[in-house]
Amino acid sequence: MTGDNALLTAIVLLGSSVQWLTGMGFALVAVPALILLLGPTDGVALANCAAGAICVVGLAGGGWRQVRAGAMVPLCVAAACTVPAGTWMTRQLPEPVLLLVMGGLVTVAVLLVMRGARVSALSGRWGAVAAGAAGGFMNSAAGVGGPPVSLYAVNAGWTVREFVPDALFYGVVVNVFSVTANGVPGLSGTKWVSVLAAMAAGGVIGKGLASRIPEKRARLLVLLLALTGGVTTLGKGVWGL
Repeated sequence: MTGDNALLTAIVLLGSSVQWLTGMGFALVAVPALILLLGPTDGVALANCAAGAICVVGLAGGGWRQVRAGAMVPLCVAAACTVPAGTWMTRQLPEPVLLLVMGGLVTVAVLLVMRGARVSALSGRWGAVAAGAAGGFMNSAAGVGGPPVSLYAVNAGWTVREFVPDALFYGVVVNVFSVTANGVPGLSGTKWVSVLAAMAAGGVIGKGLASRIPEKRARLLVLLLALTGGVTTLGKGVWGL
């Protein structure tokens, strides 16, 4: 296994583990590292593919029964409308500026989630539209579409148990649209095998650790890792200007 392949495997393994451990975090943890390793285009495209696959597996395990379809319609429709704009933007910007944008989006998103910010604009049906639109744009542009929906859930007063199946459903929808817009990453067959193996192993590790690590501590670790990645990507963008 080459150095790049080993690093790619480690990134996907970590992202998958924290996703199954906390119910969130694959994109937040993996995207900054994937962007630095594979470049903005392939890094985001791989994150879209992997995150979408994880969400499908989560729903297939029975989560689909708890999805509130009525509540998800405005979120998903709005996301579908803004995904093309995110893809278009990434194709127009030079790489250093793109790294700045992606690093900034991840950093701001993590800080808002860490604060559990309450925003009056993210309430009611129009709040759902705003959150879905922001999430669709961010997912196709930077691979991180979950934070706006998380903030909407906080403002709507959803519990974690209520939020998880809806977040998985939203993740499937927004990543299908994002993969359609961004395409599939140009990885070799060996790297695809490593990615799939890492996702499977990450699921086993994450589920095994879920009963041993307190949820609050695990979520804080995920957010700190994501914040570190976002700031690093931001710094690389500044350095490249």
